[in-house]
Amino acid sequence: MARKKLGGAEINKMQLKLPALSANEGMARAAVAAFCSQLDPTAVELADVKCAVSEAVTNCIVHAYKNCDGWIYINVSLLEGRVAKIEIKDKGCGIENVKQARMPLFTTDAASERSGMGFTVMESFTDRVSVTSKVGKGTRIILYKVFASRGDT
Repeated sequence: MARKKLGGAEINKMQLKLPALSANEGMARAAVAAFCSQLDPTAVELADVKCAVSEAVTNCIVHAYKNCDGWIYINVSLLEGRVAKIEIKDKGCGIENVKQARMPLFTTDAASERSGMGFTVMESFTDRVSVTSKVGKGTRIILYKVFASRGDT
């Protein structure tokens, strides 16, 4: 089954590059939410975006670079049709098996307190999640969020 295209032409975009430090997770979340505010979302829609971005950025911080320095690259495009396309990528270790990593409760670090629910959370708060990864090259997550028309709320 073919996927329905989300959104139309790009109407605005933002790029952000942050060191992969836990202190920057809140900055990434706030910056993306502030940018998406141009689409006049509801408070609940903004909270959804913040939660999904937090999970994606935290995955970069915790898993991509393990115990070394690295960068998180965030690109946000606002599209016609009240759609935000949020790309979060790293140039870290990559994911060996994306399908397995997207399974609820799967974790590569059973000794930690990680729940293995990051992708599930991202999927719960957005309309579509795309994940591509290459071992040794990094991971790219694209989150799509469709904001309701103000007359639909």
